[in-house]
Amino acid sequence: MKKFLQRKNIIFSAKRYGIDALGAMAQGLFASLLIGTILSTLGTQLQISILVQVGDYAKEASGPAMAVAIGYALQCPPLVLFSLVAVGGAANTLGGAGGPLAVLVVAIVASELGKAVSKETKVDILVTPLVTILSGVLLSIFCAPAIGEAASFVGEIIMWATNLQPFVMGMVVSVVVGIALTLPISSAAICAALGLTGLAGGAAVAGCCAQMVGFAVMSFKENGIGGLVSQGLGTSMLQMGNIVKNPKIWIPPILVSAITGPLATCIFQLEMNGAAVSSGMGTCGLVGQIGVYTGWLSDIEAGIKTSILPMDWIGLLLISFVLPAILTWAIGQLFYKKGWIKENDLKLD
Repeated sequence: MKKFLQRKNIIFSAKRYGIDALGAMAQGLFASLLIGTILSTLGTQLQISILVQVGDYAKEASGPAMAVAIGYALQCPPLVLFSLVAVGGAANTLGGAGGPLAVLVVAIVASELGKAVSKETKVDILVTPLVTILSGVLLSIFCAPAIGEAASFVGEIIMWATNLQPFVMGMVVSVVVGIALTLPISSAAICAALGLTGLAGGAAVAGCCAQMVGFAVMSFKENGIGGLVSQGLGTSMLQMGNIVKNPKIWIPPILVSAITGPLATCIFQLEMNGAAVSSGMGTCGLVGQIGVYTGWLSDIEAGIKTSILPMDWIGLLLISFVLPAILTWAIGQLFYKKGWIKENDLKLD
C-alpha cells in the first residue's frame, strides 16, 4: 500500500492539506469570487453593465475555481483536475455559506480517489472522471451541508462574540488572523471558510494590515522600496525565513495588531461586509480595503447605511496604513536599541 500511495503521489500530511491545498483554495477564490466582486463593484459605480455581467459570471465560478486550484496543489493528473470542476460546483452550492470549507474537504477526497485510479485501466478516459465526479458529488450531497453549517456556526460564534465583546475579541481576531497571514497558511481561506465578516472581519483586516505594513516599514532600511512594495502590497510571509532565525522580529507587528484590532472594532466600528475572503487579505493588492468599500456600498443598497462618512475613510486609512506604519516602526526602534533586533535581521534574500 505504501508503494502504491507513493507511486500515485498520494501524501497524507498536514502540510499538503493544511498549507498547500488551503493556500491554493484562497487563490481560486481570489481568481473568481474576489475579482468578480471587484469587477461588479466597478461596473455598478461606473455604470458599465458589461463589467457587472463579467463580475457575476466570475463569482458564479468560485466553487469550480477553488476545487481546481486544490487539485492543482495536490498535483492531480489532467483528467482528475478537469473533473474537479463539477465537484467544486456541487460542494460550494450544497455547502451554503460555509461552501469554501466544504469544497476544501470534498475536493481533497475526490482528488486523492481520482489519483488512485488514474491510468490504472485501459478505459482511463471513463474511469478517472467517473470516480472523481461520482465520489466528489456524492460526498457533497451527503456531507457538504453539514460541513457548511459547522463552518458557518463557528464563524457566527466568532462574529457574535466580537459584537458582544468588541475589545477582547477585536484583539484576539486581529492577532490570530494576522499571525495566520504571515505563516505559510492562508488567512484569506480561513476567513472565507468561516464566513468572517462584520466587526470580526474588520478586526481581521486590521491584523493583516499590521503584519504587512508593519514588516514593510520596519524593514525599509534593509529592503528599500522593493521590500516596501513586496511586503506592503504583497505578503508578509516573505519574512518567514527571518522569523525562524530570530522570532523577536515578529513581536512588533503582533503587538500592533493587538492595538489596532480593538481600535477597529471599538472606535471606528470598521466592518467587512464585502466578500469574507477579503477579511484575510489585508493590504495585498488593496483587496482588504476594496472589500470594506464594497461592503459600504452593499450596506447603502440594503438601506443599512445612508452614506459613506468621512469618519469611515479616516478609520480605514488609520487602521490599514497609518497606525501600522507608525506604531510598528516605533516599537521596532525600541527593539533595535535593546539589541533584540539587529541589522539585517529583516533583510529579504
